[in-house]
Amino acid sequence: MSADRSIESPTDVQQAKVDLTCALRSAATMGLDEGVCNHFSFAFADPQGKEMFLINPQGVSWTELVPSDMVTVDVDGNRIAGNRSVEPTAFFIHSRIHRARKTARCIMHTHMPYATALSLLENGKLEWCSQNALRFYGRTAYDTQYNGLALDDVEGDRLCAKFEHADILFMANHGVLVCGDTISNTFDDLFYLERAAKVQVLAQSTGRTLRLVSDEVAARTAAQFMQERQQSFLHFDALKRQLDEEDPSWSSR
Repeated sequence: MSADRSIESPTDVQQAKVDLTCALRSAATMGLDEGVCNHFSFAFADPQGKEMFLINPQGVSWTELVPSDMVTVDVDGNRIAGNRSVEPTAFFIHSRIHRARKTARCIMHTHMPYATALSLLENGKLEWCSQNALRFYGRTAYDTQYNGLALDDVEGDRLCAKFEHADILFMANHGVLVCGDTISNTFDDLFYLERAAKVQVLAQSTGRTLRLVSDEVAARTAAQFMQERQQSFLHFDALKRQLDEEDPSWSSR
């Protein structure tokens, strides 16, 4: 993934706001939201190289978000643009990861039901038992310690360190973090992570043994998926068309 976060013009920032709005609204349509909690962010650097990121505001349902709602903050917590506040745990989680991992341009944190269910189980993990799960072979990490709400840099740094070499973090008794290089790729991973967790939970609910795929096949399949990332852009474009049908003005407000 590219570590270049430069944004060349205000038009690029506006497009990122539109894309983040699409991801949040689509996630809500799919039942991946939870009240007005959870947060998606996208990091960029202005023409002078100042690091900052976009994030959804506190207290707004994902279904009602529009691009102008997105808040711009710098890595020190200063609000650069936007009329709303940012939920404190959102800042401490996202800022520390964006600061430490230049490849993590986009971060999506949810309490989506099936992936979160795996985080509630003793030794719970994503098993290599479905094709969708194999997307994430070699890309997952697990935090097995729940410390309460992330309300300081120390907890943000602790979570960041847990998945230094992964894109997906299962947070014990909490939810998941998904990181990526683009909004479309990250959303695609979020979507398929929940699908993989769902079929695993359903299969496990039968009480029968999971049929696991070998590490050799899992690694090969994961590599095949990484060669087909263009699919995520097609998926994201389809989501935008759906939003256009439902609310033609969603991206211009």
